[in-house]
Amino acid sequence: MKIRHLVALVLLGLMLVWMLIPREHTGLVDLYSPAERDTTIHAVAADSDAGFEAGTFTVRVAQLEQESFTELVRVRGRTQASRHVEVRAEASGRVVATPVPRGARVSEGDVLCQIAVDNREADLQEAVSREEQARLEYEGELDLQSRGLQAQVMISQRKASLDAATAAVERARLALERTRIRAPFDGILESREIEVGDYMDMGGQCATMLDDEPMLLVGTVPERNIGKLSPDAPVEARLTTGERVTGHVRYLSRAADPASRSYRIEVELEPQDRPIRQGISTEIMISAEQRPAHLIPPSALTLDDEGTPGVKIVDAENRVHFRNIEIIGESTDIGQSGFWVTGLPATVNLITLGQELVFPGQVVQTASSLNLR
Repeated sequence: MKIRHLVALVLLGLMLVWMLIPREHTGLVDLYSPAERDTTIHAVAADSDAGFEAGTFTVRVAQLEQESFTELVRVRGRTQASRHVEVRAEASGRVVATPVPRGARVSEGDVLCQIAVDNREADLQEAVSREEQARLEYEGELDLQSRGLQAQVMISQRKASLDAATAAVERARLALERTRIRAPFDGILESREIEVGDYMDMGGQCATMLDDEPMLLVGTVPERNIGKLSPDAPVEARLTTGERVTGHVRYLSRAADPASRSYRIEVELEPQDRPIRQGISTEIMISAEQRPAHLIPPSALTLDDEGTPGVKIVDAENRVHFRNIEIIGESTDIGQSGFWVTGLPATVNLITLGQELVFPGQVVQTASSLNLR
């Protein structure tokens, strides 16, 4: 037999002898298995001043009542004017005036661009004179007809001539009016595309205008959340500039975008002390449906053997239970930070600290000041 085989047999024999020798219990305590140790678990109120005592473990319990929680749907969006139009010319000609500077606020009807009148005013005068002549001829034919000296055919011809002359006057007056390109609504002159001396064709762009009263927030809502929203729902938003604004939902799209499968939403903002610019990125928080829920501290959360989040509670018989929960919101208030959850009874005795020291089914001892329900 080789020496290494002999050494292996000796070591194996020594291990067997060590395992067969009876030994006293070491007295070590498994801190993570309370059921395997004879230790009393005390439950005190979460705001109690009671502390830990030698040989005992303490968990803190808070009695929570169900509250109404308004779920928030968060959407990334941007600011947008309610109207943004290109003001175009309905006549051609040389630009002779641009009386409004870029960025100025204008009222409906203000002149934005002026085109040279040229012969349009003379055409109007000529049309007015021809209308007057046609009217006199028509009235003369009527006088002759009243004395039986004129046929009805001539009356009809004179009436047609008068109507044509009147139409020519309206066309000439409209052509003259179209030399002044006016603001279609109250708003801001965002940009002007021409300058004095430029030649503008019919349909040429004079300027662009924004209607910022009211200002809008626009974004897209995922299909899983669109059913939670309704028109006129209150909205709070935070702009990247730091401003906070409020408003309400004024439009929810009925058709999803084919590419993103999301729905367009428009929020009408309340009037602001300072004007808001278009195109600012915004976080939109829309009030959705109200649900009964509990606000629990983050320290109360734990996991079951399958990794599902939940909490441990104590019933009226002082027995510990594990309850799975669903987190539906978060509170960022300094005084009441935590998570909004569902899945708990209306009134619950929640273990907020020390939940890892107890297991479901275990009975805890409670102080007289802690009235469990």
